[in-house]
Formats: sequence, structure tokens, C-alpha cells
Amino acid sequence: MERRNEKLVAAFAQVLRRRRKQAGLSQEELAYRAGVSTSYMSLLETRNRQPSLIVIDAISRELGTSMSDLLGEVEQTASQHTQGSQS
Repeated sequence: MERRNEKLVAAFAQVLRRRRKQAGLSQEELAYRAGVSTSYMSLLETRNRQPSLIVIDAISRELGTSMSDLLGEVEQTASQHTQGSQS
């Protein structure tokens, strides 16, 4: 279970960074809009924190997507990491 959690945290960080850059936002700007600190946003993108559902909702809204779309992409990314490590 711990291994799966690590993969999910890594996948969330990867998706968050990619989506933020696609939206043309800095960490500071997304953090402000989502109501979190810049340091917390940095910790999310560097796999050092696990966001709450409230934070995921705020980030999703500010990125112009739904929680389900964002988390679906996270799940897909984590699955790709899992398949890659099994090869």
C-alpha cells in the first residue's frame, strides 16, 4: 500500500506541475488563487505533501478542470509508472 501511495503522490505532483504550466500560471499565482501558501504549492509539486480534497477542489477549479478529470489524470499517470516499473 505504501508503494501505491508514493506513486500517487508522485503522479499528483507531475500532473499538477504540467497542468499549472499549461495554464500559464506560476506556483505563486496558482497558490494565491487556490488559497494556499506558495511553499505548500511547492511541496505538492515536489512530492513532499499530500493534498486534502478541499485543496484538490480549489486547485482543480483554478486550473479550469474538475476534480474528477484531474484525479483521473493522476490515476492514469500512476498506472503508467506502475506498468513501467514492472517491465
